[in-house]
Amino acid sequence: MTLNVNGTPRTLVVDNRSSLLDVLRERLGLIGAKKGCDHGQCGSCTVLVEGRRANACLLPAVAQDGYDITTVEGLAAADGERLHPLQRAFLDRDGFQCGYCTPGQLCSAVGMIAEAEAGHPSDATDPGHPAKTPVALTAAEIRTRLSGNICRCGAYPNIVAAVEDVIE
Repeated sequence: MTLNVNGTPRTLVVDNRSSLLDVLRERLGLIGAKKGCDHGQCGSCTVLVEGRRANACLLPAVAQDGYDITTVEGLAAADGERLHPLQRAFLDRDGFQCGYCTPGQLCSAVGMIAEAEAGHPSDATDPGHPAKTPVALTAAEIRTRLSGNICRCGAYPNIVAAVEDVIE
């Protein structure tokens, strides 16, 4: 199978029981996405699959054949010198404590911003919001949309502030 990981095609022979998370971490050495709960409940393993956020621990790797996968390592500029604006904002706003959840939070935030721009509503979106029009990312929208990513250290206010800085 071939995974297009962070813009690079990676061809592998993979056990059909392997999760995408295990392949990324153990076979490709991309250790940014973390194994937290291994049940899709904490969000530490969040990556972008075809631009949409997904819990890599729940995805069979073989089902991702040919897909574009972006991990936290792929968010920065290709030259490795410039951080993604969200990575910079997390640093500026201290949007992390221990850092364990940070890669998942970052990938989830990138996906969330794209979802809102595409007009995908959340539970916090006004029911009267016109379909398929961008959704404004208020603090309530950000908190709701990132609720699948748990930060045990409680850096939520700083994470929300970092996202707000980027979308302004």
